[in-house]
Amino acid sequence: MSDITFSEDEKAVLVGKIKLYFADELDQEIGQFPAQFLLDFFAEEIGPYFYNRGVYDAAAILSERMESVTDSLFELEKPTEFAR
Repeated sequence: MSDITFSEDEKAVLVGKIKLYFADELDQEIGQFPAQFLLDFFAEEIGPYFYNRGVYDAAAILSERMESVTDSLFELEKPTEFAR
């Protein structure tokens, strides 16, 4: 897995959300650099857990869809003397 990276615009939005969270929920002010460091920490240490969950969820959906496609293909099967 490659590192989780964000564009500068994405980082600005995320850092803004961190600062807003600290102000609203924790009643504390956090500066720009500490918020960026916190974002980097979450991206490196916590992000892979969320990323992996997304991969697992996508794989489960794909597996369900492929099973449906396989079932649809077998419905097209013509009767023969041989059983599968």
